[in-house]
Amino acid sequence: MSAAWRERGDGLAIFVRLTPKGGRDSIDGIETLSDGRAVIKARVRAAPEDNKANQALIALFAKALGCSQSLVDLETGATSRLKTLGVQGDCAALVQRLSTLCAGKTRT
Repeated sequence: MSAAWRERGDGLAIFVRLTPKGGRDSIDGIETLSDGRAVIKARVRAAPEDNKANQALIALFAKALGCSQSLVDLETGATSRLKTLGVQGDCAALVQRLSTLCAGKTRT
């Protein structure tokens, strides 16, 4: 399951597949893409215009991980569904929260 994120010195890099205008703000578990990469599936109500969906994604992950939005950064994928979020903080605590959020929701 840990392939959907990678530990690094200052926290985690989290790989996400975002569905904007998804009807609700939620983290829907881990999915394996056709190329074998694992991503966390997330959806937000916001439309993908004026960076609103990206900001909603940052807010969603900050709330889910129990950290400030200033500690979550969109590193890649500003105009793509596939994104990389950088989250600063204690790796062990962040991994534990992600594992709990995604438990039982893995899809291939």
